[in-house]
Amino acid sequence: MIGRLDEVVVDCHDPLALATFWSHVLGGTPELRDPDWCRLQGPGSPLISFQRVPEPKSTKNRLHLDVLVDDVDAATAQAESLGAKRLGERHDAAPGSFQVLTDPEGNEWCVVSPA
Repeated sequence: MIGRLDEVVVDCHDPLALATFWSHVLGGTPELRDPDWCRLQGPGSPLISFQRVPEPKSTKNRLHLDVLVDDVDAATAQAESLGAKRLGERHDAAPGSFQVLTDPEGNEWCVVSPA
């Protein structure tokens, strides 16, 4: 073992705005460390930090967050009311259901529910 996971860091244009969006999804209160760095610790969630970068997001994420919910459709509607956008259709399979969304800066994430 080399070490342990400390936090998940998301590159973004506006750290406080994106942390605020995610606080509505996961709970917790955004903590602005400086104008370029904000972090969020939602109840029962890993620490997520938001780091300002100059370049815009341009391709599909290679890593994304899955948010466990009781009702994929209700969670999708609530996330959309906060500024998320739906990507494609809801997926249903034996292990469960999920909907791919993007946050306000275009980062892909999913709401998931076990079968």
